[in-house]
Amino acid sequence: METYTTLLLDVDGTLLDFKASERAALETTFQRHGYLLNDSVKETYHAINSALWGRFERGEISREEVIYSRFVELFRALGIDGDGRAFEDEYQEELGRGAFLLPGAEEVCAYCARFCDLYIVTNGVSRTQYSRLHDSGLDRYMKGIFVSEDAGYQKPMKAYFDYVFARIPGFQAEKTLIVGDSLSSDIRGGNNAGIDTCWYCPDGGQMPGDVRVNYTIRRLEELKDLIA
Repeated sequence: METYTTLLLDVDGTLLDFKASERAALETTFQRHGYLLNDSVKETYHAINSALWGRFERGEISREEVIYSRFVELFRALGIDGDGRAFEDEYQEELGRGAFLLPGAEEVCAYCARFCDLYIVTNGVSRTQYSRLHDSGLDRYMKGIFVSEDAGYQKPMKAYFDYVFARIPGFQAEKTLIVGDSLSSDIRGGNNAGIDTCWYCPDGGQMPGDVRVNYTIRRLEELKDLIA
């Protein structure tokens, strides 16, 4: 087993419960405007949002196009006469308040910080991610936080990781491990960047043959055994 000195940690779905944050933000913002939010509306939103983020990860559209078109598209699909761009700003404000820790996240970060330098690598909106990491208390364990909006590139692009690596003092690729729940952004990103990968997969799942995974964990606590 390799000895790692640098851990790159994803946020949403790895350390923080993005689904809980998203659910709370959607409910609050929809309720404020008096818009109906039922399971059908949520499914439509998730389909639109997922497709847009997929295009973003492939480098086809910008982050701004993702966040400022998803509610525009949703309102159009639902026949809602509303300002989707302004709604996005309200939604982001609420989303930034959602700092729901996943089980074991703080304990594992505190433990790993004793042995490695920890860095956040996340796609998303900077002010939202910084706010959530601060409110969760996880930021105090990190040597740095790298958000795609600041970098101008996103996972899984090699350019994003080049940006990150250039800002890590004494960076050594062979002693770096990326940990995340997304095969398409975290694991493929690690492959593109030439570093080892750890797939956090709490619910199990089929691993496609076109990505290389060095380790798979079902619980965050298992990460301790990889770096101790």
